[in-house]
Amino acid sequence: MAFDISNATATEVLDSRGRPTLSVVVTLGDGTTAEAGVPSGASTGTREAVELRDGDPARYGGGGVLGAAHNVDGELNDLLAGRPWADLAEVDAAMCALDGTPNKARLGANAILGVSMAVARALAAADGVPLFEWLPPVASTRRLPVPCFNVLNGGAHAPNPLDFQEFMVCPLGAPTMREAVRAGAEVYQALRRRLVADGHDTGLGDEGGFAPNLAEPEDVLRLIVAAIGDAGYTPGVDGVAIALDPAASEFFVDGGYRVAGRLHSSSEMVARYAAMVDEFPIWSIEDGLGEQDPVGWKRLTGELGARVQLVGDDNFCTNPDIIAAAIGDGIANAALIKVNQIGTVTETLEAMRICHDAGYGQMVSHRSGETPDTFIADLAVATGCGQIKSGAPARGERVAKYNRLIRIAAERPGLRYGLAE
Repeated sequence: MAFDISNATATEVLDSRGRPTLSVVVTLGDGTTAEAGVPSGASTGTREAVELRDGDPARYGGGGVLGAAHNVDGELNDLLAGRPWADLAEVDAAMCALDGTPNKARLGANAILGVSMAVARALAAADGVPLFEWLPPVASTRRLPVPCFNVLNGGAHAPNPLDFQEFMVCPLGAPTMREAVRAGAEVYQALRRRLVADGHDTGLGDEGGFAPNLAEPEDVLRLIVAAIGDAGYTPGVDGVAIALDPAASEFFVDGGYRVAGRLHSSSEMVARYAAMVDEFPIWSIEDGLGEQDPVGWKRLTGELGARVQLVGDDNFCTNPDIIAAAIGDGIANAALIKVNQIGTVTETLEAMRICHDAGYGQMVSHRSGETPDTFIADLAVATGCGQIKSGAPARGERVAKYNRLIRIAAERPGLRYGLAE
């Protein structure tokens, strides 16, 4: 059914790191209004859609987004208002065409995405259904996803010597969404107690995980396995498993990977991951190698792809064309899905469809700079992808997504929980 938009406007607000981002409000012709908060990343792929920043050193160190807000209030509003639209895909395509660049660099992916998310939410509200029921499915059924809790931070997300960026606990064996969130929260608290007992700092990184003064990833893994046991759970796929996001592009230097001061070749990193998988209950590794190392990625996929999930992020950038090419090259077996990497809801869904059709997993993800917006929780349920990561079970902007999943589970008791089948 056709719809019209009467107004789109944006406001510069702060994200969870105290950096500017956009809040976009869209009003439909029938008066329905919806708001969207735009996420922002710190560890970013070089081929991500462009987040438009002002570059004015007198404001937020150049990080202001008044220009992007002006583009919503001006060109995008002029495009959208006062004409009929067939669907969200038509809106998204028109915004991309108006921008006229391959990476949304002129108007800003942050401006375009904010409008796209707000339009989707407004259309769901106008139809009188929750967003997760309005968004089109990708898998055969909607599903409550396994939450992957980032309990310990390093890399670009924390001021410590740990090169690996994220260590996550994933309650694969939980029977329900509610019990999965409980498991994540209890392991998180058990890890805090163990860190205190061992004399480590319990300050937090950008995504709410602890940021102790540790450098070796294996030392972190031992702590997390112990914390899983302390909380009363079984480490492994039948209980609480571990997922890694080393974000290896960030420590790719001099043609190799520098971890805790030691330079590894690509093949040495693959061997180190294999040893970790042998010793610890790891079921997923994201960005195990850098986007600069496609040959290494093929080796990693060949050696570990049958044993664990290998997630492309910096090398995929939620871009349908890039993902399709990587699938053809036999790189990874899953993709991280970040709506602001590509910049529209429609393109995000297309990336997920390509993955699904190829048998690749999809993990919907937040960013290090977040707002309380819960769009990605609904997206994960709607698409049936079976996986989501939204940081630690702490800090309001992270917990908002997990609480939204608990509410969806309570409202729709027939939805199944767990990884996509």
